[in-house]
Amino acid sequence: MKLSVGLKVANSLSLTPQLQQAIRLLQLSSLELEQEIQIQLDSNPLLEKIEEINTTESLSSLEPNEAADLTTELNADHLPNDLPVDTEWDDIYTHQSTALASPEYEEREDNRQVQLSLKEHILEQVNLLHFSIVDKLIAYCIVDSLDDKGFLDTGLDDILLAVTRLLQEMESNEEVEQDEIIVVLKHIQRLDPIGVGSRNLAECLNIQLETVDTKAQYLVEAKKLLQYYELLISNDLNKLLKQTGLSKEQLKGAVDLLKTLKPYPGLEFNQQESEYQVPDVVVSKKDQHWQVQLNPDVMPKLRVNSFYSNMIRRADQSDDNVYLRNQMLDAKNFIKSIDERHKTLLKVATCIVEHQRAFLEQGAEAMKPLVLRDVAEEVELHESTVSRVTTNKYMLTPRGLFELKYFFSSHVGTTAGGEASSTAIRAMIKKLVLNENPRKPLSDNAIAEMLKNEGIEVARRTVAKYRESLHIPSSSERKVLI
Repeated sequence: MKLSVGLKVANSLSLTPQLQQAIRLLQLSSLELEQEIQIQLDSNPLLEKIEEINTTESLSSLEPNEAADLTTELNADHLPNDLPVDTEWDDIYTHQSTALASPEYEEREDNRQVQLSLKEHILEQVNLLHFSIVDKLIAYCIVDSLDDKGFLDTGLDDILLAVTRLLQEMESNEEVEQDEIIVVLKHIQRLDPIGVGSRNLAECLNIQLETVDTKAQYLVEAKKLLQYYELLISNDLNKLLKQTGLSKEQLKGAVDLLKTLKPYPGLEFNQQESEYQVPDVVVSKKDQHWQVQLNPDVMPKLRVNSFYSNMIRRADQSDDNVYLRNQMLDAKNFIKSIDERHKTLLKVATCIVEHQRAFLEQGAEAMKPLVLRDVAEEVELHESTVSRVTTNKYMLTPRGLFELKYFFSSHVGTTAGGEASSTAIRAMIKKLVLNENPRKPLSDNAIAEMLKNEGIEVARRTVAKYRESLHIPSSSERKVLI
């Protein structure tokens, strides 16, 4: 084996740190970008944010003599020797920013309200009841077994076992029977919201019917109807009429009364606070032309700190000078990456708007089929870059706020040889369902035939898939009783 030294030339691709940073910033949402910028501002002294200053009065607007006097007062480091009687500190030294602007934040009372969960709401009421220690322990175990709908998710035997174990851990000689658990459960079911702790839907509705005015019309019929709630849920009208012995008018009145009740009392406590998205791109129509612009509220204005950059000496190789030089380079690269991100986002958003003008003017039914490859070829970017720039980015249009991914959809062939967007087909299905006869809802086959008459070739299973994605129940579940 012979060892030798030689040169070899080869081409290879490598991601520089600057390119890696640009790619990472490209896929960040506006909130994540704001956090990343704050991290850079905290770690790099040569990077600073340009703040928009709203001044009520600036030094330049003052007379020269007034400005000199004001500067002298601001720079004073001592109190005057002779102060007027009853003078306070704020009369001499007021809180004022260096730009003579109004205070950045106004002191306000915190009026935010914290919404209690279902279990916390029930426990607050339990603590007001005159329960013994054992009954409170039972109540806590029952409340702990409630599901998100407010129903009891555990059998009474399991609750009895849990209470017995807790009493043993407390070294208590109390014995609990299932009848005591039932009594406590009935108390909880009468708390707010009425029906919480029920074991099924029929029990929940029956408890709520007990609180309805006895003079209410069709109250007796509604209670009788709940005895056959399996048929009620399955919408089997003929069997309901036969089993209950009610007329169609009585059945309709009983159903209308049941619709006024709350089938799932716990759902109102599970409503999470709405998450408001800040748009990255704003689209508006002006002079019959659609204009696309970046949201200025999410566009950070950064620059290199001139004070520190002037301290850098070209020939100085000291540690401090090298540190400042490296930090200035990092700051410039970061600002450049942010600028490239905004340019790419604006370019892709403009391309999307050009393709989806029909959607902006007519609605979702006019959505055109569009894939990432089409946009990538038009803006001369890689498909993966377009995917990154459309992730977690939002566009504000006259028709609402949409994620950029929303405008991309697969296509389905038409009888005329063209293509239709899957988003447009979903919108058409939703419109057909909204306009159907509730007594005779459209089946998936019927919807497929109606779409075929519109020139869209789509199979029944495809209609079913789109319908389920819209959370639209089947035709049998949509059918009303009367």
